[in-house]
Formats: sequence, C-alpha cells, structure tokens
Amino acid sequence: MTKTGKLPESNDEGDFFERVYDVVARIPEGRVTTYGAIARHLGTGGSARLVGWALNKTLAGDKSMLPCHRVVNRKGELTGSTWFGGDIMEQMLRSEGITFDELGRVDMSAHYWEP
Repeated sequence: MTKTGKLPESNDEGDFFERVYDVVARIPEGRVTTYGAIARHLGTGGSARLVGWALNKTLAGDKSMLPCHRVVNRKGELTGSTWFGGDIMEQMLRSEGITFDELGRVDMSAHYWEP
C-alpha cells in the first residue's frame, strides 16, 4: 500500500505483485536495482515498502526463482538479506561480480540498473 493506505494503480494486490515480479525478472546478472526504482517504474513512487513485501512473498512461493537478491535499498544496503539467511544474499551478488564499499554496501555507481 502507498502512504495513503491504498494499493497503487490497482485494486488487486496480486496484479501489483505480478508487475513487481516482471520487473525483478528483467534485472540483469551483475546489476542491482532498488525497491524505490521498481515502485517508480510502476508509477507508484510511494510504494517501495509494498515492493519489498511482494518480494518477501516470493521466497515461499512459486516465484522463488526470481533474482530477488538483486534488489537492495537506495543506499546499496542488503535489507533483504534476513530473508535469505546469513550472508547468502551477499555471496550471490559477489558471485555475479557485484562489488561492495568499505561499509559493506553495493557500489551503486558501478552496478545500478534503472528499470
């Protein structure tokens, strides 16, 4: 939901989630995007948290093969890593050539992908 408490551009949460999944499926290997960038791409700039919620639901469902590990927060922090367990998310990103700064954040200037 957006800050107003309504689903963005749709009355159907499932439809919004499917649009999120479509964007996530297109993130190229070796690149990352943000929850907010996905929300803006979908025309729902205030719904970054709803994007995160949609991705949380994928780990237990039939969308678990989506590259959700390629979605980070706007600072390049791995806020979704708790859903992956331990440092699996970081390991997956490093295996794709993603580099991190001294604070453990993704080097967004090198790896950011705009949907």
